[in-house]
Amino acid sequence: MVGAGTRGFDGGKLVNGRKRHVVVDPLGLLLGVMVTAADVGDRAAAHILLEQVAAAHHRLALVWADGGYTGSLIEHCLALFALVLVIV
Repeated sequence: MVGAGTRGFDGGKLVNGRKRHVVVDPLGLLLGVMVTAADVGDRAAAHILLEQVAAAHHRLALVWADGGYTGSLIEHCLALFALVLVIV
C-alpha cells in the first residue's frame, strides 16, 4: 500500500498518483530525478531539482524543458544557478 500523502492529482496533465521530473544529458544519461505527488507543480519541483543538479554538475550551462516549466523559473535559473533554461 502507498500512503495517500505521496499521491495527488494534476488536473492539467490528468496525472493521478505521482509525477517524475528527470534531468538527463544529451546522451540520455541520468543527471537527476525527483518523484513528487502529482499535485505538486512542475515549477516548484524544478526549483528543487535544478538546485541539486546544478550543485552536483558544475559544468552544466544549458537546460531544455517543456512548456510546463515556463514563467519565473527561467529568471530563477539564470540568477541563482547561472543556467540558461530554454523552453522547447
